[in-house]
Amino acid sequence: MDHNKHVRLAGNELTPEILADATIYGPGDEKIGTVAHLHGTGPAAQIVIDVGGFLGIGAKPVGVPVGDLDFMRDEDGVVHAVTSWTKEHLKAMPEHRDR
Repeated sequence: MDHNKHVRLAGNELTPEILADATIYGPGDEKIGTVAHLHGTGPAAQIVIDVGGFLGIGAKPVGVPVGDLDFMRDEDGVVHAVTSWTKEHLKAMPEHRDR
């Protein structure tokens, strides 16, 4: 997938409604997780990513700053993000727990 042709999301588009279930791609376009939910909105938001598991079962939630992900829309309008992290990097992060 050529992400260079995709439209980056503006800060005001970083909302729960737009980012819900967005796929996160790592190096080599490997699917490394999906957006579970987020805390806050805009550039200060924290994204909770489900890593691993199958169909949401057994996935580990990890929290990362929204600025560490590059969110965009593809040619069909589907929102996704890219990062330089690998699935192993995310799995090594502490588990996110909602308070």
